[in-house]
Amino acid sequence: MSQNFAIIGGLIFLCLSTFVQNEDQFLTDPPDYIKTCKIAEKNFVNCSTESIQMLFDKLNTGIPGLDTIKSFDPFLLNRIKITQGNSNAINLKVELSNVKIEGFGHTNVMESMVYPKDYSWKTIFMLPEMKLKGDYSLFGRILLIPLNGRGEVFLDAENMTVTMRTKTRLYSKGGYTFYNVTSTDVDFKLDGLRSYFSNLFNGQKQLEDSTNKFFNDNWRMLTDALYTVITQTIEDILLDVLRKIFHYIPANFFVEDIPTPEQLYGKQKPKKV
Repeated sequence: MSQNFAIIGGLIFLCLSTFVQNEDQFLTDPPDYIKTCKIAEKNFVNCSTESIQMLFDKLNTGIPGLDTIKSFDPFLLNRIKITQGNSNAINLKVELSNVKIEGFGHTNVMESMVYPKDYSWKTIFMLPEMKLKGDYSLFGRILLIPLNGRGEVFLDAENMTVTMRTKTRLYSKGGYTFYNVTSTDVDFKLDGLRSYFSNLFNGQKQLEDSTNKFFNDNWRMLTDALYTVITQTIEDILLDVLRKIFHYIPANFFVEDIPTPEQLYGKQKPKKV
């Protein structure tokens, strides 16, 4: 019996050791799918833009050794809950589940800036097409239309230009400087939005079809109404992906002359969140 407990204990220790090792795993050599830039040089923005484009392109096939990102395009989200609006036109409680987003595999990075004061980022990129599919429950009003339904939702955004502002905190690991991505905030504009909500009125097909047609004919107003839904979806995707990437790839491989946390913040090391 004691021998069995010893074997079981050994297996548990091995599993825990493997988990910790995988969590702490990171690159120690610069990969060929990013370009190292110097923030002190005049061409840094162009260099950084090219480097981040190379990184997005690599995400399509997967970053070797980074198994925590299962899929980038399509990207899957379990659940999003949003309450928004304080006007007669927009007053919504929305829950999305089983969400599938397609389009990030064709990301076109237009500008990548890093601010030397705190090493936060501003990144502008364009998605020629972003498709969202999932289950929804919705209660409230969109464009003065009272809604209370559950069903499937489809959104298809055309030429979406996203401005992402990312906050980071530097930390040290294994002799390298790393980014701890603490938050992302996005804004966007687009050239068109097609949508479809099934079962908006509990099976009243004619009313459902006419409402969906109204949404598509007035897609700009619908975009404003769904602004928080769309931005939170993009923020959740990017925050998850960026945190995993930048815990795995040292910041030194992106910015060659990045300071250590001690150099940027002072002698007291910041706590990693």
